[in-house]
Amino acid sequence: MATYLPTLKQLQYLAALQDHGHFGRAAEACFVTQSTLSAGIRELETLIGVTLVERTRRVVRFTPLGDRIADKARRVLREADELGDMARAAGRPLSGEMRMSVIPTIAPFMLPRILPRLRRDYPDLKLFLREEPSGAACEGLHHGRADCVLLALPFACGEVSAQVLFEDRLFVAGQPGEMGNIAHAMPSAEIDETRLLLLEDGHCLKDHALSACARPELRAEATMMGTSLHTIVQMIDNGLGLTMLPEMALRAGILDHTGLVSRPLDAANPSRKIALVWRRGSPREKDFQLLATALAEPA
Repeated sequence: MATYLPTLKQLQYLAALQDHGHFGRAAEACFVTQSTLSAGIRELETLIGVTLVERTRRVVRFTPLGDRIADKARRVLREADELGDMARAAGRPLSGEMRMSVIPTIAPFMLPRILPRLRRDYPDLKLFLREEPSGAACEGLHHGRADCVLLALPFACGEVSAQVLFEDRLFVAGQPGEMGNIAHAMPSAEIDETRLLLLEDGHCLKDHALSACARPELRAEATMMGTSLHTIVQMIDNGLGLTMLPEMALRAGILDHTGLVSRPLDAANPSRKIALVWRRGSPREKDFQLLATALAEPA
C-alpha cells in the first residue's frame, strides 16, 4: 500500500506559521501567497487526518498536537538542510550559502572590518547576515534559521560547538567630570551605581558588564534603558551618567565627535569572549572552524 508523506514545503509552511502566528506574515517569510500557504497546511492536515491549527478571523492557535508536529517539522527541515551542507562540505571550503546571526554589540563594530577580507579571500562564499540579540540568535540557530552565530561568551546557547576568536575588554566611559581623578584603569568599586546606564534586557553585554563588576547593587540600581550602544553614548554625552563599552566599539570610533573619555575596567573578569558557535555535530564544522580562524585574524 502506498504511503503518502508530508512534503518539505508543507512542513516549512507549518513551521513559519508557528513562528509568525499570522498567515500573511508566514506567507511573506516563505515567499508565497497567503492562499498558497493556507492551502499547503490544509493539505497537510488532510494527509495526516488531524487538525493542527485552529483558525478564527483574529487568532491563529495551534492545537497541542500541532505544536508538537511543528517542532518535529523543524527538526526534519534542519536535517534536510544538512544534506546540502554535507555536499558543500565535500566541495570547496567556505563556498555556497551560509547564514550567520550577529549580536548588535558586535555587528556594527566588527563586520565592516572583516567583510571586505572575507569577500576577497572567499569569493564563492555567500554570507547572509542577520543582526539580533543573543537569545533570538541562539534560538534561530537551533531552529535552523541560522547556520552559525557570532556572539559574546559567556552565554547559555544550548548544545553548540564554539571557537573563541579573541577577548574583548570592557571600558568605562563618561564625561571627564564623571570619571573623577581616575587616570588609568577604573576600579569597579569606584563606579557610581546611581549614574550607570546600560543596555536594556535582552543584550548580553549588560550581563557581562554587571558580572565583571561583581557588585550586586549595580544590578538593582543601574538604569537599563539603552536600545543600542550608539544611543547610550549620546545619552552619556548629554550628561546622563556613565556606561561600559567593549574595546571593539572604542576601536571603531564610537566616541568620535563626543566629549567623552574612557578608562579600562579594573575588575576580576574585565572582558567578554567573542566566539563563533554552531550546532554540535554539523557536517559543515570544518567550514565553521575555517571561518572562525578568518574572523580572528587582525585587520
